[in-house]
Amino acid sequence: MCDNPGAVSRKRPIASATVLGAGSWGTALAIQLARAGLRVRLWARDPAHAGRMRAEGRNPRYLPKHPFAGQIEPVDEDALAATGPEPDLVVAAVPTHALRATLARLGPQVLGPGAGLLLACKGVEPDTLETMAEVALAATEGLGADRVLVLGGPSFAAEVAAGLPTAVVVACRDVERARRVQNAISAGRFRAYVTDDVVGVELGGAFKNVIALAAGLCDGAGLGQNARAALITRGLAEITRLGVHMGAHPATLAGLAGVGDLVLTCTGGLSRNRRVGMALGRGASLEEALAEVGQVAEGVRTTTAAYRLARREGVEMPICETMHAILYEGLSVEGAVERLMGRSLRTERDPQP
Repeated sequence: MCDNPGAVSRKRPIASATVLGAGSWGTALAIQLARAGLRVRLWARDPAHAGRMRAEGRNPRYLPKHPFAGQIEPVDEDALAATGPEPDLVVAAVPTHALRATLARLGPQVLGPGAGLLLACKGVEPDTLETMAEVALAATEGLGADRVLVLGGPSFAAEVAAGLPTAVVVACRDVERARRVQNAISAGRFRAYVTDDVVGVELGGAFKNVIALAAGLCDGAGLGQNARAALITRGLAEITRLGVHMGAHPATLAGLAGVGDLVLTCTGGLSRNRRVGMALGRGASLEEALAEVGQVAEGVRTTTAAYRLARREGVEMPICETMHAILYEGLSVEGAVERLMGRSLRTERDPQP
């Protein structure tokens, strides 16, 4: 008998997974995991939603055009409690503001010894300024940092569910564990890379949503394609400046989790954050813009986190600061343009923005 079952499970191939969160992203990941040959349980907070998915073999609420592939079992909390911790991998795809409570409640039911936790939610808590990996460690008793993985990269849920070509990156302090997850989820037209730069992947994935709000606002207000390209480029400079300050590697932010995810979210028609920004640019209030999109846009909360984190760390992030002023201080679009364009002139490679 092995004295350390976690060591065994860490080395054997991943055969099963539980996905927490049956929104569009969680469902798309469940479809991809099943496509890769894993047995998948897909947890929905609403038992009625889980029941409809079981009956219809698809997610009628969020991804109705994409039937389940392979072995996907929609479950509610009672079903999780009945079966106990059995998966090799747990994927958290709940909204960032729900991660702490979800893991505190469900972690003991699903995270068996040695199982990895793959965080597919992107953000930073506005109140604590903790990344999702830090939240997971605080919320889940006995979970070590070498069992926490982070998923990043340009990946719209509908395209993943449809099997369109997608490249992502899996970050973990334990690179061997990251490689196991890489092998488990890579199948068909879905390809994963690995890195040990957890901070870089997290911050790139979180703060690109703030820049996507700005890019959408730019388009909605009719400020032109020059302005949008400038926002994306200077937005990447801000994210990189803060990320490197906090220990990220610059190459990570020039890769899939940084520039890749940033370009997709700032320009793609499926981007919720861009759509919220576009509504704001057309003159809608924040409440009206969120209602128009109808789903969680992580960039709204993350704007507050970016603003507070930049101030705490003493790093200038003028685009993030301007978006915070638009969302929460009543700054007009015209005022925002004047604020950004009227800043003192610098060299492009200046360490300050």
